[in-house]
Amino acid sequence: MSTELKSTALEQVHIALGAKMVPFAGYNMPVQYSGLRHEHAAVREQAGMFDVSHMGEFFVEGPDALPFLQKVTSNDVSKLIPGKIQYSCFPNEQGGIVDDLLVYCFSEEHFLLVVNASNMDKDWNHIMKYTEGFDVNLSNQSDDYSLLAVQGPKATEILQTLTGTDLSAIRYYNFVIGEMAGVKDVIISATGYTGAGGFELYINNADAETLWNAVLEAGQPHGLLPAGLGARDTLRLEMGMCLYGNDIDDTTSPMEAGLGWITKFTKDFVSSETFAKQKEEGVTKKLVG
Repeated sequence: MSTELKSTALEQVHIALGAKMVPFAGYNMPVQYSGLRHEHAAVREQAGMFDVSHMGEFFVEGPDALPFLQKVTSNDVSKLIPGKIQYSCFPNEQGGIVDDLLVYCFSEEHFLLVVNASNMDKDWNHIMKYTEGFDVNLSNQSDDYSLLAVQGPKATEILQTLTGTDLSAIRYYNFVIGEMAGVKDVIISATGYTGAGGFELYINNADAETLWNAVLEAGQPHGLLPAGLGARDTLRLEMGMCLYGNDIDDTTSPMEAGLGWITKFTKDFVSSETFAKQKEEGVTKKLVG
């Protein structure tokens, strides 16, 4: 097995900014720049920008894209309309969680799944097991995309200077495709892993440095700082957001993890009978905090 670390398109940019780089989920990633406390405070009070390009992007397309996703995810994908996003999980056959993920709906036949970097190969192998009998095409485009998370109370104000798209009109867990800093076809997503508000921006790798530099420049007068994975973790912990491998794993059910709200029994899905029984009878262990 190769131990060579992967790089995001922005690796050299981070190094030039003096970031402390560490191995994370098989990637060489910035854990901090000016300091964890400083970066954490900037995101809570002004804004911060994270490179989270290590996240995985799987596209699901075809006439059976919706019924396929209904089978492999716990939430009810039929509730999505184009431009909306759903938090969900991949249950396994043993009643645990393969991964938690975001489901982006472009149309009934076109979805994007955003998965955790550390689980990318596991997730891909898992969902590919269920493609038989479904007229669906899956493509793993994780190596083609970069993802910037611009988070904090001033994120909208900063990014609005770079786009003609009305960002204030994009509600939480919604997305549009627009132009930003001259970069076309940006997936502008009102999501994040900090609880501080803001956007996640999906772009082709070739455009990553252009957009990163533009956001840094636009954000400088507003106190925006580049932020590393250390602050991302303390911010999500402060908000009680789940972290796969820490709070949830292959042996934890959604009911045990307090994720009953993303487990919908209006459909049949992997381990749905197990989870329905847990809902009825209660669970013996439960994540708290």
